[in-house]
Amino acid sequence: MTAETGSSLVLVDSSGWVEYWGDGPKAPLFDVYFDREDRVLFPTIALYEVFKKLLVTRGTSTADRFLSFAYRTRIVPLDEILALAAAENSLRYKLAMADAIIYTTASFCRAELVTSDQAFQGLPGVTLL
Repeated sequence: MTAETGSSLVLVDSSGWVEYWGDGPKAPLFDVYFDREDRVLFPTIALYEVFKKLLVTRGTSTADRFLSFAYRTRIVPLDEILALAAAENSLRYKLAMADAIIYTTASFCRAELVTSDQAFQGLPGVTLL
């Protein structure tokens, strides 16, 4: 099923969260993926990336509102199994560390990875906006 049906798991990459909470030009494209917090997965490394970026670019108020929403999603911690698989995926797909962790988390959880980051272009299970 697609994200529009509201029943599949979705993992929005850091770029999507920053775009959405930073009121970027692609923010409306991500609306449908944030309609139900219970199906949104959030890797801990993305929590770090997005919170830091919003603090710098949008300030404490926006960063805190983002956290309020993020804590209602399904946060997925980085454990040793994901870390080792991400290292392999980093080499296999030539991904940076954070991107490999995010991609691997989506794959392990059988979630659709939604992003506007070109680094994920052409990878299975990825929706590029």
